[in-house]
Amino acid sequence: MTEIKEIFTKKEKQRFFRFPIDLYRDCEYYVPTLIGDEMDTFNPKKNGAYSYAESRLWLAYREGKIVGRIGAILNHAANKKDNVKQLRFTRFDFIDDFEVSKMLFDTAVAWARELGMTELVGPLGFSNLDKQGMLIDGFDQVNMYITLYNYPYYITHMERLGLVKKWDWIEMKIIIPEKNPEKIEQIAAISEKRYGYSSKKFKNMKEVRPYIHEAMEIINSAFAKLHGVVPLSVKQINNMEKILMLVGRPEYCLMVQNREGELVGFAFMAPSISRGIRSSNGKLGLFSILKVLKDLNDHRHIDFYLIGIRPNDQKKGVAGIILRDGFNAATPHGGIDCQTGPMLEDNANVQNTWKHYEHYILRRRRCWSYMIPEK
Repeated sequence: MTEIKEIFTKKEKQRFFRFPIDLYRDCEYYVPTLIGDEMDTFNPKKNGAYSYAESRLWLAYREGKIVGRIGAILNHAANKKDNVKQLRFTRFDFIDDFEVSKMLFDTAVAWARELGMTELVGPLGFSNLDKQGMLIDGFDQVNMYITLYNYPYYITHMERLGLVKKWDWIEMKIIIPEKNPEKIEQIAAISEKRYGYSSKKFKNMKEVRPYIHEAMEIINSAFAKLHGVVPLSVKQINNMEKILMLVGRPEYCLMVQNREGELVGFAFMAPSISRGIRSSNGKLGLFSILKVLKDLNDHRHIDFYLIGIRPNDQKKGVAGIILRDGFNAATPHGGIDCQTGPMLEDNANVQNTWKHYEHYILRRRRCWSYMIPEK
């Protein structure tokens, strides 16, 4: 018999965030989210998103053993901005048993009805910087630390539950060339000459820190029109700053300024830390920290975390400057390839960024939708 239990205590939350680590213990492609990071994400005192959102978490038990989990987020700000009545589901993981997935999902649906919502969407987080989207293709690839992994059987469960595609994201792999394409060099040079843009260089991460808040404000303006996106709060930006200061390298913090010294675009890249995080078992210890540090000194595989360009400076070659500088930084260190984070499949502007490089779609992930029927 399966039992659904809402969780509240610190110990229960640790079990909630531990479950996928146990579920994917034998999966070579799974990269865990650190339990401490998850605890902070769902802590109203540490996550600024709780100023405009609320959440609930549930675990599924069978004979005293955890067999699934689901969370739900009510994002008041996003609903108001987009004039919708949506509840987001999140952290939806389960064994391959439809009774489990259905009981969990029905629990989230019940809260949505109670709130007067008309649609359940997900997997989504509090903001567009959270891990989101269910993997539907690319199961044989090690995921990035900033993305989610799930077993292929999840798709069958979602379809059987009556969910349909809301939108898809794609993730690219770009082959790092020995020399940047001539076209990229031309675009960057013309952009610098015509608009007075210039690259900001850093010697260490301490020099990067003062620019992180300005970069995140670009994200707020660049992504403002996207569905479900609301501005990042100061507290959320502070949390992002902490992460970037831990895993960032100055040569991969790519900043472009105008003549007045204002930041017009940026990107954050870093050597992949997936192997080191895989060894952590959800909690960083001395051994896994050393593995992560080793990863950060291995430039063969680069993760492209984030890029943002001010709306008024888009289509002016800023992306060309960023790509030129980023791959010029990776090539001398033996860079082989670069993986991007999720990009909306219909965002042609972002996808055109890679057209001058050898690239292919590595993974595809989905945001699902469930329209709540009237009783």
